[in-house]
Amino acid sequence: MSRVSAFCDDVLGVSDAVAIRRRIREGEISAAEVVEAAVARAQSVNPLLNAIATPLFDWAHAEAMAPGTGAFAGVPSFVKDTDSMKGVPLLFGSRGMPNEPSTKTSEFVVQLHDLGFIMLGKTTTPEFGLTGTTEALVYGPTRNPWNTEHSTGGSSGGAAALVAAGVVPIAHANDGGGSIRIPASCCGIVGLKPSRGRLPDVEGAALLPVKIIHQGVVTRTVRDTAAFYHAAEQHRPNRKLPKIGLVEGSGPRRRIRFFSQWNHGRETDSECVASVERIAKLFEAHGHSVEEVAPPFDEVLSDDFLVLWSTMAFGILQFGRRLIHPKFDKRQVEEFTRGLARMFREHVFSMPAAVHRLRQFGRFYESLFDDCDVLLTPTVATPPPRLGHLGPEVPFDLAIERLKAFVPFSAVQNVSGAPAISLPAGMSKTGLPIGVQLAAALGQERTLLELAFELEESAPWPLICED
Repeated sequence: MSRVSAFCDDVLGVSDAVAIRRRIREGEISAAEVVEAAVARAQSVNPLLNAIATPLFDWAHAEAMAPGTGAFAGVPSFVKDTDSMKGVPLLFGSRGMPNEPSTKTSEFVVQLHDLGFIMLGKTTTPEFGLTGTTEALVYGPTRNPWNTEHSTGGSSGGAAALVAAGVVPIAHANDGGGSIRIPASCCGIVGLKPSRGRLPDVEGAALLPVKIIHQGVVTRTVRDTAAFYHAAEQHRPNRKLPKIGLVEGSGPRRRIRFFSQWNHGRETDSECVASVERIAKLFEAHGHSVEEVAPPFDEVLSDDFLVLWSTMAFGILQFGRRLIHPKFDKRQVEEFTRGLARMFREHVFSMPAAVHRLRQFGRFYESLFDDCDVLLTPTVATPPPRLGHLGPEVPFDLAIERLKAFVPFSAVQNVSGAPAISLPAGMSKTGLPIGVQLAAALGQERTLLELAFELEESAPWPLICED
């Protein structure tokens, strides 16, 4: 076991993004000093974590000499290697992608740049973000900074590792079935999947019959997540959704319903169950109305989601040269991607019915909040697995069963389009982070952030540099 921390006595210290921006604005430190420190941290720990797909350190140093004026001007960050940046290779975690500079920048990365972030590079992801661990063959495994023998989760595993280790305070992530929340849970940080439409769409998201993929960030503090969404909302508001505003603390008492077993015959790990129960009692002690309920979702939802998920792999293999890159080589893709494509072919005739049910699910999901405000569950069903448990060398049929056992809770909000946040909720007996998930109705990010502030204040989570 090895714990990896980049925290040290430099200009970054243990500051979050809000504090770093304030110090830059007040002239206490410069953007150049901040980037220099972040680059030094990245160079120190990345050989141990393997979380950077493409370093852009010279690029970052140049940008730091003339930082912008956005809400996070001068704050160092990373882009996940699922989004394009002009002049930088886009690999999607796949050996089938050519190592050539992109000719454009994604809409969300443009927004990040407009907000003032300085990108130090691109972070690792499993192949096309299709699984719950970050062990792509093109990069090699990304390691959890709390214990390098374990997974960071996926698919935003590289981003979560760098934030948790203290390289940067905030990093780009995105989420099609839990890919913000799963690595946030595994690495002991904050990960909010926003409401559908809150942020610019992921490139190609509109090709799916249900828009399940959402952009976002991972952070170490609730304050950073709240400040990011406030800044993003000011930059590009979606007037069809309730305004979040700037959330700076806890809010009114809420009606919270919780459950911890929903795994179709598979038991949630006892430590994950205990974390949910402890957080439920904490909220109850703070005056919230808390009640344990039976899981409101059935196995059909999980099966339908997996059929939908398989369409992405099938589309990549069949149309990758047209949709992704003209030099895409499908002969180089991993077995898990091929297995998902086979699954699509096996279930192709059930696809119309599955898509119909998934499209109708949003109305049912919203009805759950007629008599409550928030659903509390585990984020994942076990502590972070060992590297190799879900890795690319595992046969597909076994890998998919292990994946279903690991991440049964997170895809619900991708289907419904509603927001959910993963928050640190303690450590396992073996010293690995455990997260809980708070989920709300469409557009209710403010409720989640207010509860997150309350949890952070009453049960603060450790930094990796703390004993």
